[in-house]
Amino acid sequence: MIDDIEYNTEREHLIIPEYGRHVQKMVNFAKSRETKEERNKVSKAIIAVMGNLQPHLRDVPDFQHKLWDQLFIMANFELDVDSPYEKPLKEVLEERPETLEYPQNFPKYRFYGNNIKTMIDVAVSWEEGDLKEALLYTIANHMKKCFLNWNKDTVEDYVIFNHLFELSNGAIDLKDSKEALTDSASLLKSSAKKKYTNTSNKKGYQKKTNNNSNRGKKRY
Repeated sequence: MIDDIEYNTEREHLIIPEYGRHVQKMVNFAKSRETKEERNKVSKAIIAVMGNLQPHLRDVPDFQHKLWDQLFIMANFELDVDSPYEKPLKEVLEERPETLEYPQNFPKYRFYGNNIKTMIDVAVSWEEGDLKEALLYTIANHMKKCFLNWNKDTVEDYVIFNHLFELSNGAIDLKDSKEALTDSASLLKSSAKKKYTNTSNKKGYQKKTNNNSNRGKKRY
């Protein structure tokens, strides 16, 4: 009796563990059938069992397609049956996806955010004039504010101008500008005031909600 005990380490590897070992054994049984007619019959029964494991999705057409795909995967693509859907290819399943590019071109200046490059590209495309100059200094002040949110101290304007020059690939050069950006104290004060306002509004809303919840209750 002890010799008949099976340990998980000695059992066959489960390809899709979510369905359990019994479903995997049913798939192996379907593969062992000699006639295609019998394999089709067993495969449809397995699909029904797989659908019963997730009854809220078993009647959805797309989900049926997914069940058949999973059946072929658990059979290691060695099951010869008539599927109502196109059979998946093992090569496509094992194909490695393409490498995704990082959405930011300058990850070392990550504290500026991903949208800053778009803002700079728009500013570069504008014609020279007062409107473009105002936009450039608006972008520079925004960069300074983002820098201070990352480093709660201070930053010199030339640092921001150098970063702006680098991010624009040399198209925007304010390094010799005599106009100063908004001072750090004002930017930090504005940021703190906005944060305090949002927090106060949230607390006030919660307090108002609690008062309404007590309305109409008997007091003893």
